[in-house]
Amino acid sequence: MPDAGHPEAVIAAARGRIDELDGRIIALIRERMAVSAHVQRTRLAAGGRRVHLAREMEILRHYREGLGRPGTQLAMTLLELCRGR
Repeated sequence: MPDAGHPEAVIAAARGRIDELDGRIIALIRERMAVSAHVQRTRLAAGGRRVHLAREMEILRHYREGLGRPGTQLAMTLLELCRGR
């Protein structure tokens, strides 16, 4: 087993941390999907539409401002996951 100063150990530890972060991100996305579904059900029950385009534009802008151009694509993917079927 390489000690913590060896590149292999550093890389292995960093990859382990990335895997942990990915697990947390997936859990947060699933939580976001559930909250979004609740909002959609509530809006539909009140006679509204399932998708609120102005809100989606706010989300796209927020991700673009926080992450740059790739943030827009990430936000689009999240919106697609959260819109429901």
